[in-house]
Amino acid sequence: MKVAVGIGCRKNCPSEAVESLVRQALDRAPDASLFGLFTVADKQGEAGLAEAARRLGLGLTYLSRDALRAREADIQTRSRHAEQALGIPSVAEAAALVGAGQGSVLIVPRITAGGVTCAIARASP
Repeated sequence: MKVAVGIGCRKNCPSEAVESLVRQALDRAPDASLFGLFTVADKQGEAGLAEAARRLGLGLTYLSRDALRAREADIQTRSRHAEQALGIPSVAEAAALVGAGQGSVLIVPRITAGGVTCAIARASP
């Protein structure tokens, strides 16, 4: 099954924290065929995200706030921080859903550790 991983993080989050949480999330989706990491465009320039993507051998796609807002009805975990700071209901879950495309569904709702959030969405068959 093709999946997208959505990532959110605090400013200057270390790549090890990002990589570790992505691996934990992927352990919850053992049949996953990963096609990339996705986050909000505001995270461009976060070296930890870029380095984690490189270590995982994955592309990192930055998405607009509008694109993330468009999947608001499909998220399971609202983030007060994302709402206050960015005006969006979620970073990780919404980014995973947008990354996986239209008709996608969350298979790993947001998990969090070490200043990182992560979620996985399955693409529509």
